[in-house]
Amino acid sequence: MEIYIAQSDRQIADCYPVMSLLRPHLLEEEFVSRVRAQQSAGYQLAVAGREGETVAVAGFRVSENLAWGRFLYVDDLVTAQQHRSQGVGRELLGWLREYAASRGCREVHLDSGMQRQSAHRFYLREGMDRAGYHFAQTL
Repeated sequence: MEIYIAQSDRQIADCYPVMSLLRPHLLEEEFVSRVRAQQSAGYQLAVAGREGETVAVAGFRVSENLAWGRFLYVDDLVTAQQHRSQGVGRELLGWLREYAASRGCREVHLDSGMQRQSAHRFYLREGMDRAGYHFAQTL
């Protein structure tokens, strides 16, 4: 499997079918422009490809705050349904860890919806800890 950061509009657009499994509210015709807008704040898309097919994607950013110091935050992490339970997510998460460490990050963080129980089991199996609650309010 090859893992790389999407650079071109075509590479970003190729992520849409997999990303839409996690973010079904996204419109395909807006996807590239929304990713490009987020890139100005450090967002990147890591792509896991197999034989020219995008099989998993991870949107992430490197940041720093008082609570955690320098860290990598995973905004999005999803594997295509037909490629789940084949080690793809594990390999992509491992790549993210290595990327974080190579950029001086001390931690990797992510949030996951309460309903995503299978994802939670995956994160726990991969050595991540439940570290808190995320609160939100629609304005």
